[in-house]
Amino acid sequence: MIERRGFRAMGTDIELIVEAGDAGPQLTAAEQEFDRLEALLSRFRDDSELSRLNRDGSIDAGPDLQRLVALALEARERTGGRFDPTVHDALVGAGYDRSFEDVPGDSAEPPRAARCGGDVRIDGGRIVLGDGVHLDLGGIGKGYAAERAAELLGIAGPCLVNAGGDIATRGGAWPVGVETADGTMTLELHAGGLATSGRDRRRWRKNGREQHHIIDPSTGEPAETDLLRVTVIARDAVEAEVEAKVIFLSGSRAAAHTELSTILVTDDGRTLLTGALA
Repeated sequence: MIERRGFRAMGTDIELIVEAGDAGPQLTAAEQEFDRLEALLSRFRDDSELSRLNRDGSIDAGPDLQRLVALALEARERTGGRFDPTVHDALVGAGYDRSFEDVPGDSAEPPRAARCGGDVRIDGGRIVLGDGVHLDLGGIGKGYAAERAAELLGIAGPCLVNAGGDIATRGGAWPVGVETADGTMTLELHAGGLATSGRDRRRWRKNGREQHHIIDPSTGEPAETDLLRVTVIARDAVEAEVEAKVIFLSGSRAAAHTELSTILVTDDGRTLLTGALA
């Protein structure tokens, strides 16, 4: 028997699916976990732990924020700075300074680039930001929340958690539809996670210039690339989220050589497959 639950959290639609006879308590626990993590990690809530860190520059952080910042810093190191949690000010400069549904479709103020790559340290249980450094954990936070919810839901049986395209699974084989240039491709996900990054959904205009939410840390501005959208299958949703952003920034020529299983949609309407999907 398949049980489902849908709701809104973290600015997106969440879907929980579990193969079990009576998974009500686990579905509720997974939904509450999204609410709990959103309250900790949202940069749009003044009282969130992340907002306090950005405002005060250092705090004694709880275990979830410590773990997520550690994961983000590990990803920054591993990707040579292509993934970077210090893109907060660049996002604000591009106009993404509030929940996306409240971002104006166009505004007269010109976009502003902002420096990325600032100092972030974890000292015991304390997170310390360098001068003028602020964090955004939106994408990796969704992947982390999907994984945490899947752990709770997986107690009941094989499950899939979909957090706006960031997918975490525990057991089972799950058909997952991925949008390509030519329609929808259905993958069968047996384990691990999946994430999609692109500039075709969250976009707006600022002083007549199109903006989107994927920042290139090397420029402090929305990335310029010939890729429209990238879907990555990886070990878990957190890794998939990181790799999707890195591959998106790389462009189609470099991305075509990755060993990861990806679906790439280019600006000119091509669909490219890599890794085990090729």
